[in-house]
Parts: sequence; C-alpha cells; structure tokens
Amino acid sequence: MAEFSDYIVYVDESGDHSLTSIDADFPVFSLSFCVVKKDDYLSQVVPSMQALKFKYWGHDSVILHEHEIRKSKGDFTFLLTDRTLREQFYEDLNQVMVDAPITIIASVIDKVELTKKYPNPWNPYEIALHFCLERLLIFLRDKDQTGKRVHVVFECRGKSEDADLELAFRRIVAGANGWGWVKRDFSSMDFEPKFAKKSVNSTGLQLADLTARPIAIKTLRPTQANRAYDVILTKMGAIKEFP
Repeated sequence: MAEFSDYIVYVDESGDHSLTSIDADFPVFSLSFCVVKKDDYLSQVVPSMQALKFKYWGHDSVILHEHEIRKSKGDFTFLLTDRTLREQFYEDLNQVMVDAPITIIASVIDKVELTKKYPNPWNPYEIALHFCLERLLIFLRDKDQTGKRVHVVFECRGKSEDADLELAFRRIVAGANGWGWVKRDFSSMDFEPKFAKKSVNSTGLQLADLTARPIAIKTLRPTQANRAYDVILTKMGAIKEFP
C-alpha cells in the first residue's frame, strides 16, 4: 500500500479552454491548485467553512460556488435583499479565506496571445495543468513528500471531459511534453488524479472554486479593486525554481 502524502490538492478553473471561439470579455483560462496539509484541513479549514454555513443557513448542505455568490443566485439570493447581511457575509467569507492555512498555485493563460504566438498551440487547460503540476512538484519536494502518493482532486465535468483530463494529467507526470527532465529527478513522486461530483460538497473544492476567477480577473484588469485576490496573493508564496 502506498504511503499517502501529508498534503492534498483541490483544483478548479475559471473560463473555458476553447481556442476556436474566444470570449472577448473573458479571453483567459485560469487554473488554481489549492494545496493544504491534511491535519490543517481537518482541524481548521473544514470546521471554519462548516461554521460559516451553519451561521447563514442553519445547515451545512449548501455548496459555496463563486458564480452563484457573485450573481446572488440559488442559496445566495439573500445577498440581494439585505445589504447589511451581504456585507457581513462577505466579511466572514473573506475571513475564512484569510485564516485558511492553504497554498495557492495558479496559472492564467491569455488565449489571444497564445494563438498569436503559436500556429498550433496546446490546449490551454493542458498548458495550465503542466505549469501547476510542475510548481506543485517543487512545493512537495521542499515539504519532504517525495515517494508519497499525492491526491489531486478535480470536480467532475463529464465522462468524456474527465477522461481527457486524466489522460493529459498522466502524460504530464509520466514525463511527456517536455516534463521528462523533471521526472528524472523526482521519479518516486506519485501523483494520483481523483474526480468528485459537486454534490459531495467538498470543502476543498469549494475553496479552490473561490480562488480561480479572482486570479483571472487580476490578470484581465490589474488595476481594478479585487479584495478576493488580495487575500489569495498572501497564499501564493514564492516557489523556488528547479536547480
């Protein structure tokens, strides 16, 4: 039986990865890895998220979804009707993020620039995944996790999409597409992709969901006020390059 890592990784995205029909208002693809130590996840991250849900809904079956929060839809319609409660909710949600002992590894792909530079570019999702996995490898190496199985959890998107993603994931960690020089140094690192439905109500996936779009928006509109990104930035510590 494999020795499991002390860390777990949750992944979410913002934007689509199509290069054939690029949205002029959102021409980027953002991928965010939320890395957390399992002991911290159990003792701090999950309890604080559950407490937030009990405070505002009286139960913990609500799923925090950035799009629904931003649009005040579904379980978040109360954000439209009570300004004071809305401000308090955002303050409390922001504090959950501030207090969460997590590390964010992210990549944003400008799809317009990508198509300008390369006549036949890779899929933006694969490029972003490549970059994030590379940085994740460096991070875990420095945390003495070499040789341990690291689960990387994605939200299910559909049978075909999940199969394509898993194939791309396994090709990258096997050393395909120019990643081989990394694997020769860290051949014992054991990355394992997992796919979870939104209905499982994963706290980690919800945290990742709250980070992907603010990172994309910062890239698109760097001078715009972005309170969520300001918090996320404190979780994006510098990761050393490979020697």
